[in-house]
Amino acid sequence: MIEAKQIQADAEESMQASVLFLDDALAHIRAGKASARILEPIRVEYYGAMSPLANVSTITVPDARTIQIQPWDKKMLAEIERALINSNIGLAPNNNGEVIRLVIPPLTEERRRELAKQCKGEAENAKVSIRNARRDAIELLKKQVKDGMPEDAEKDAENEVQKLHDSYIKQIDDLYAKKEKEIMTV
Repeated sequence: MIEAKQIQADAEESMQASVLFLDDALAHIRAGKASARILEPIRVEYYGAMSPLANVSTITVPDARTIQIQPWDKKMLAEIERALINSNIGLAPNNNGEVIRLVIPPLTEERRRELAKQCKGEAENAKVSIRNARRDAIELLKKQVKDGMPEDAEKDAENEVQKLHDSYIKQIDDLYAKKEKEIMTV
C-alpha cells in the first residue's frame, strides 16, 4: 500500500514541474524588453559540436532595448550571426566586427495583445497539468481506501492535495499577471 504522504509528494512534484515549465515558457516570449533568456534555445557550431550560445560568448543587456553578444573567439562572429538569423527569434543581428547587437523593436498594440493571448494559453496549459496531477492523486487515494487505508485519512490527504492545487494555481495566476503586465506596459 502506498502512503498518503508519498501520493501528496508525487502530486506536488508534478505541480511544481508545471509551474517551472510555465516560467520557462513565459521567459521565452518576447515582451518588448531585452532579456538574455530569449537566446537560450539558440545553438551554434563550435569545434564540431552544437553548443548553447551562452557557452561560446558573453551575453549582456546594456539597456532595455538591446542585447549584446560578445564571442570569446572572434572567429565565431559569423557563426553566431548565422545562428541568430536562422533562429525564429525575429531579431536582425548588427555585427560591428567585435560584438553583435540585437535591437528589440517596440511592440505594436496588436502584437502585445497576441503575446498576452499566447501567455494566457501557456498559463491555461499549466493549470490543466496541475488539475491532472490533482485528479491522479485523488484517484490513487481512492484506490488506497479499497486496499485498506482509513477513509478519514484519505479525506485528509485529499484536502491536502486540494490545498496544494490551490497554491500552485495561484502561483500560475501570479506568473501570468506579471508577464501580462510586462507585455502590456508601453
